[in-house]
Amino acid sequence: MPPNERKRSKTDVLAEDGTLNPTPSNVLDAKFQEGGFFDPHDAVQVKYEMLRRVSVEKGSITQISDEYGVSRPTFYQARADFEQGGIAGLVPRKRGPHGPHKIQGEVLAFLKLQHTPGEPLRARELAKLVRKEFGLDVHPRTIERAFGVKKTVE
Repeated sequence: MPPNERKRSKTDVLAEDGTLNPTPSNVLDAKFQEGGFFDPHDAVQVKYEMLRRVSVEKGSITQISDEYGVSRPTFYQARADFEQGGIAGLVPRKRGPHGPHKIQGEVLAFLKLQHTPGEPLRARELAKLVRKEFGLDVHPRTIERAFGVKKTVE
């Protein structure tokens, strides 16, 4: 079997999908300690079982959230997400803007005209030009993201 067709582990799949529980050791419910069906690494399953325990078994929110290693506000957020979107609502998602939303269309075209490919991106100067031309306050990092520049560690 070619290397790229090897079976991936469940942990790898959960990590790729963004559903890997970052703190599986905090899940103290005995069902999750036994192995088998209940997997403390599966964030969606952990949240669902936590909600089920409170809803069906009428457990205390404080006690159950402690047992599942989450805060009460996290419990309430999970419950709201579940009420709004069902199990799919429990899948972690990136919150906030999903891209450089201020830099689209005319502004992006303007920026591309101002930048010479191969030259360093002068994001601070470009931000000043955008403010002058369009009256928009755009952070230099937003301009870098629009051009696909990776953030470097200094």
